[in-house]
Amino acid sequence: MSNTSNTQVLRAIFILILAVLSFDVMAICVRLLQPAYSAAELSAYRNVLGVIPSLIVMSYMGQLQFKRSALRLPQWRLALLRGCFIAVAQLSFYGALGLIELATVSALAQTNGLFVVLLSIAVLDEKVGKWRWGALMLGFAGAMLILKPGSDAFSVQALLPIVAALFYGLSMVTIQLFDKESPNALIYLYASTASALASILFVFFFEGFSPLPDLRDAAVIFVMSMAGGCGVLLMMLAYRSAPPSALAPFQYFSILSAFFFGWAIFGELPIEDLFPGTLFIIGAGAIIIWRENFVKSS
Repeated sequence: MSNTSNTQVLRAIFILILAVLSFDVMAICVRLLQPAYSAAELSAYRNVLGVIPSLIVMSYMGQLQFKRSALRLPQWRLALLRGCFIAVAQLSFYGALGLIELATVSALAQTNGLFVVLLSIAVLDEKVGKWRWGALMLGFAGAMLILKPGSDAFSVQALLPIVAALFYGLSMVTIQLFDKESPNALIYLYASTASALASILFVFFFEGFSPLPDLRDAAVIFVMSMAGGCGVLLMMLAYRSAPPSALAPFQYFSILSAFFFGWAIFGELPIEDLFPGTLFIIGAGAIIIWRENFVKSS
């Protein structure tokens, strides 16, 4: 691996961590808004308003032109399908946030790393070396230690973040199938449109929209949507800049950030549930960093 490619991977990792923090802000807002609003409602608001960051990026880069040629995306069907994946993932994830501790949701969602690797092999025909496999399996084992098989974590509601992880994994891996010339913001715009329509259908399938009682709720919904929109845009940029299997272990950082925010804001302190599994997860990321540095120096 060349120095340039190593630099690109490290830059993608940094972008991924920014995406994780953006999603943390989104999750905090979702928790604050529930149970006054259903998971389907919040998902719909996030998808409709969350397109704003993409529009801003497109405008800044001169890509926001209301011409058919400027908005044409050759792989539009794939972009719309990604939007449907995201809608299902969000509905599952938001539902879990209203039922399970923040850090536990994050830990369960880390099965995403394993899904990404498996899907990379199946969809991208990517070759994954033994070190990355070992790191991912170590991280997954850490997640299992956090869950403690046989506990309440293996209830039906605990499957929600796992379903979210699967569909988020699909959206992450399929981003690699787009032509390199396709603008990130335009891909996101198509996916956001599809996910917004799907989310609105989910709302009416369940119980419809609730009235907004005051500006506070409207403000929190807006922040939630902006954070989610920025997070997806950053995540997409990261996964277009480096192989998914190289980035997947670093999503385990979200367990640590979710633990901190859960404790600081909601008074959740599931230390016994998160350790020693968290150490395994941190170790997985350390192995990847060591391997990247080893290859770079060899």
